[in-house]
Amino acid sequence: MKSILLAAVISLPIVAFSQTKPVKFVNLKSENKIQVLIDNKPFTNYFFPGKDVLKKAVLYPVFTSKGTAVTRGWPLDPRPGERVDHPHHVGVWLNYEDANGHDFWNNSIEVEKSGDKRTFGTIVHTGVKSSTVKNNKGTLVVTADWLDKDGKLMLTEETTYIFQGTDNQRIVDRITTLKAGAKEVVFKDVKDGFFAIRVARELEHPSTKPEIFTDAAGLATKVPSLDNTGITGNYRNAEGIQGEDTWSKRSTWINLTGKIKNEDVSVAIFDHPSNAGYPAYWHSRGYGLFAVNPLGQKVFSSGKEVLNLTLKPGESTTFKYRLAVTSGKTTDQEMNKLSKDFAGI
Repeated sequence: MKSILLAAVISLPIVAFSQTKPVKFVNLKSENKIQVLIDNKPFTNYFFPGKDVLKKAVLYPVFTSKGTAVTRGWPLDPRPGERVDHPHHVGVWLNYEDANGHDFWNNSIEVEKSGDKRTFGTIVHTGVKSSTVKNNKGTLVVTADWLDKDGKLMLTEETTYIFQGTDNQRIVDRITTLKAGAKEVVFKDVKDGFFAIRVARELEHPSTKPEIFTDAAGLATKVPSLDNTGITGNYRNAEGIQGEDTWSKRSTWINLTGKIKNEDVSVAIFDHPSNAGYPAYWHSRGYGLFAVNPLGQKVFSSGKEVLNLTLKPGESTTFKYRLAVTSGKTTDQEMNKLSKDFAGI
């Protein structure tokens, strides 16, 4: 009997479990960044160079477990063949085009140089509250102020980043609480927002013609047609809608897949059930902007819905988003599991 049981145990299939890898923070104070290492390999940096370089703090750059950059390099670290549009699209960020009439999304050094007369707001990093590692998860808590055109406080921000990873996957959860200052804050329904990443050229959708994108102020940005060699990006959402048809559709997640050289890459963003506007509309553009925007409902629904999220003085709201970067092919089932796990946070 014992030999039969032993044979049964031996014949069981071997299941490989992905073990989480250690996370480490390295404070590079002189470079205004905190480096995030997973399994002793760079994943990203929390980068806060100040308003004379960027008008918000960002995660930049972002790498796969094999060390491949999935974020665009320009304008900070230009690479051959990249697009050079939208200089405010840097790394991974969270901001919005219209809070009390102030544009936090489009603000950049290049905009200042151009003499653009729109009303811009600036997000200023104000501190690191804590950085801790426990059970192979790294938690970084930071603060920032959303300032109006006169430098007066509009919103305070506290953001918690939770970093984790396995052999082939890297995950960061961003939990951001925005609190209104002394005045009411209205997030008017507009297109440009909210949690976003600007991806590497290889993860863009192949472009067959030049495009011109016009923002709410009427400012046009020309996006030329480029050489499509090695350009393999494709969006897919939880409903199975693919490509640029995912734009302005509601969904719980979108997965952007493609190849960078010989590496299969997946970059996925997940919405959270507690967020305003869940499941959110998506601002998923083929030229490399990948964003989820829960606040632009009037635009994305062609006027059928209106949110205009409003915070009274001292009132706060919290948004939660997950970014998962995978080296290798992924499935809808894997995305659904990541989404379900995230919903429990």
